[in-house]
Amino acid sequence: MSKNQAKPAAAPKAPEPVVLGEAEVADIAKRHRLSIAIVTEIVRRVGTGERAAIEREIKKGMARR
Repeated sequence: MSKNQAKPAAAPKAPEPVVLGEAEVADIAKRHRLSIAIVTEIVRRVGTGERAAIEREIKKGMARR
């Protein structure tokens, strides 16, 4: 390495996934008539605890059926 090159910056840390409470997951499941396990899997796949993002993903899945 030449002396003029800067050291590479440390890799940015991945944000920790936001975990929704059981009550909120149950509420989403009841509202969309899905099992809690399916909603939990969607939350894990989406990677965010944002309710709007989860509901968008559920709508996409419903449209595929």
